[in-house]
Amino acid sequence: MQWIYTAAGLLVGFTVGLTGVGGGSLMTPILVLAFGISPAVAVGTDLLYASITKTGGTLVHGRRGSVDWKIVGWLSAGSLPAALACILLLRKLGVDSKHFSSVVTYTLGIALLFTAVAVLFKEKLRKLTTGKGEWRARWLVPATIATGVVLGVLVSISSVGAGALGMVALCFLYPEKPTVHNVGTDIAHAVPLTAVAGLGHAFMGTVNVSLLGSLLLGSLPGIYLGSRVSTHVPDKVLRPILASMLAIIGGRLVF
Repeated sequence: MQWIYTAAGLLVGFTVGLTGVGGGSLMTPILVLAFGISPAVAVGTDLLYASITKTGGTLVHGRRGSVDWKIVGWLSAGSLPAALACILLLRKLGVDSKHFSSVVTYTLGIALLFTAVAVLFKEKLRKLTTGKGEWRARWLVPATIATGVVLGVLVSISSVGAGALGMVALCFLYPEKPTVHNVGTDIAHAVPLTAVAGLGHAFMGTVNVSLLGSLLLGSLPGIYLGSRVSTHVPDKVLRPILASMLAIIGGRLVF
């Protein structure tokens, strides 16, 4: 059955390459709903999967100079402690606890619904900060750290948030920066966050190494193919489709 996981990795990797969104947002729900993987194992495995795949993206963006390492540091100052705190909380609940599974599933559903809204209204949210120079000058750093805290909590519990939500948050906080810089910064921040959270899950025994390898085998060529096709598909077509899909999956998990 390992080839099925590889096919799922190929599908999700293609979607990520095509839209820039969909790693944790799609992989974890597919593992839970389609393959019956326990929510905790799905999240833990997906976190290490994300850390490995996004390391390559970070190297590329780093060489191009499209990563703002100062912003990565501010985000990490909030996200890494939050991730560690969440891992400790989940460990206290116990991986075999019904409460553990409920917390992961419900948080995953809520994160997907937020992600759907963020994907659909990304540009409108970005425009909200236009002309807010005084507010941004005073609260930009605390707001960035607070954003990191929120992302650290969501990512550790659900594996969702480091991609789409992080990108939308950066566009909201730093609208003056080129999109490619926000993308590079978001990817660079996701690597240590997903690594810390993923290693925490591995310590709890909620990472399936065999599953991880099968997903990577499909996702790496999938990302390449999706990236090649992305230039031929308009964003206005992709965004509503992806947002609707995430909303349906999130609603299925919550309700």
